[in-house]
Amino acid sequence: MQEVEKLKILQTEREALKARLKERVKEHEKKAEDHTETVCPECGSRQLVHDYERAELVCQSCGLVIDDDFIDRGPEWRAFDHDQRMKRSRVGAPMTFTIHDKGLSTMIDWRNRDSYGRAISSKNRAQLYRLRKWQRRIRVSNATERNLAFALSELDRMASALGLPRNVRETAAVVYRDAVDKNLIRGRSIEGVAAAALYAACRQCSVPRTLDEIAEVSRVSRKEIGRTYRFISRELGLKLLPTSPIDYVPRFCSGLNLKGEVQSRAVEILRQAGERELTSGRGPTGVAAAAIYISSILGGERRTQREVAEVAGVTEVTIRNRYKELAEKLDIEIIL
Repeated sequence: MQEVEKLKILQTEREALKARLKERVKEHEKKAEDHTETVCPECGSRQLVHDYERAELVCQSCGLVIDDDFIDRGPEWRAFDHDQRMKRSRVGAPMTFTIHDKGLSTMIDWRNRDSYGRAISSKNRAQLYRLRKWQRRIRVSNATERNLAFALSELDRMASALGLPRNVRETAAVVYRDAVDKNLIRGRSIEGVAAAALYAACRQCSVPRTLDEIAEVSRVSRKEIGRTYRFISRELGLKLLPTSPIDYVPRFCSGLNLKGEVQSRAVEILRQAGERELTSGRGPTGVAAAAIYISSILGGERRTQREVAEVAGVTEVTIRNRYKELAEKLDIEIIL
């Protein structure tokens, strides 16, 4: 019980420290806002430049030095490579939405060593083991946090399997948190809502993935992901435009090992097709695959319909129909 009391005391101290830090950040932001609202007394311009080397605030329009003694808020040290920067930095990792506590909690390291790297005595190891165990229990305290911890780990697993960048993961975590705040999870599986949030994030960040690709790495069916996605997008007011076929071109060309010229030509074909409204009402992956097929033939890097279909995840019949439509409407002569 002593360990629990110690952890509670540490938590209260940490919360008090966070409150103080928030107040300081607000003060700094207010000062920064007041500083940015400065107007040049000579010409009235708001285009002011901070010269940190000379500690001067200069008007860009007339060149008047407004302030010659402002504080440099940057670090007082220099670093010449990544290792030096990491060693000399005195801050922790940035806040992230992909962890249930936003990465603000602390963890007791699994290695039995102190801050100086010395081994901890066997006398204190049992106490450290108990502290570590209670720290794990206290970190996830209620049902909501348990839900978030499981869902965000599931999101991270699916995003890793699909090779999605960091901004998509953060966006998906924000969408899922909004769904939790509006109580949209009740009566639905956590995996289904997490997969739908990831699909919505992919569309928001213009890194499109099809429902079939999401369903392959998730533990729910394509039908359930689509149904849940429509529900949360309606309830959260997500205004997402239809996916453009152009967004699929770089990924498909990379999978087919095509050059940049072929990719540029495919984008141009899709742009002309969009202007003539040939892409509306048709699946974006099929139209993108057909444009790439035409471009590969015109660029002298011919790929078969089967190869393109395997990369794009569509059938050869779809590519055949779409490329004939594009070639006919855009007057493209294809020599097979």
